[in-house]
Amino acid sequence: MNDTPTMSQRADALEEQMSRELDYIVVKSRLYSMAEGDMGPAVNANAIMAKNPNARVLMGDDPRLPAMPEKPTLMDFFKYRFGPAAHLLQSAKHAMNAGLSDKMVLASLLHDISTIGFIRGDHGYWGAQLVEPYVDEEVTWAIRAHQVLRFYPDDSVGYEYPQSYIKAFGAGYRPDPYVEEDYKRMRDHKWYMSGRMITVHDIYSFDPDAKVELEEFTDVIGRNFRQPEQGLGFDNSPVAHMWRAMIRPAKYL
Repeated sequence: MNDTPTMSQRADALEEQMSRELDYIVVKSRLYSMAEGDMGPAVNANAIMAKNPNARVLMGDDPRLPAMPEKPTLMDFFKYRFGPAAHLLQSAKHAMNAGLSDKMVLASLLHDISTIGFIRGDHGYWGAQLVEPYVDEEVTWAIRAHQVLRFYPDDSVGYEYPQSYIKAFGAGYRPDPYVEEDYKRMRDHKWYMSGRMITVHDIYSFDPDAKVELEEFTDVIGRNFRQPEQGLGFDNSPVAHMWRAMIRPAKYL
């Protein structure tokens, strides 16, 4: 008698094994659901577990995502959590080639990290908050300010309202009143030009053929980003939970 399993039997066994290994329930955050236009209730995890006693909600690492180091660094987030970062790398390279300070090169490198790793809306405000405990105050201010200043031209540095915005938002778009109020405050600030420089080096950094490596900024990050010894997300800073949310974006509670 031939006890060797057939190809079909092996496939069935593999599928059963994978099913057991993937007995986890993903409950999307409310913010994600609303972005999909879904105002309905969340997935009923209890009902799923009643049908599948092996199923569990995610309370640890998400097996669908790359594993993060125990003490993750900023470089690790670029590698394992942030989305495509070519624009940020180009922006920082453009700032570096223009002779800007290390601080401003770092600000250019980080200005859109919320967009590629966390939340798109008000990304400058979120991004500034994410890095605030780890960078110079001027860097934080500039990242927050670029969110606002990008909507307003500045002839003194040759910055025009981007044509891409007219295409994306429409010719009649006007920034929200809170943006206008922030602009009025920011344009007279001592670090106005720091925020403005991000916008200047931002708009020239969308070349699909340009190749810039993250490692080119290892020294800039090392000198200007205060990497916590415990790892980002585990240093008990006021923003540690935000970094943990990117490590485990589908964590149930």
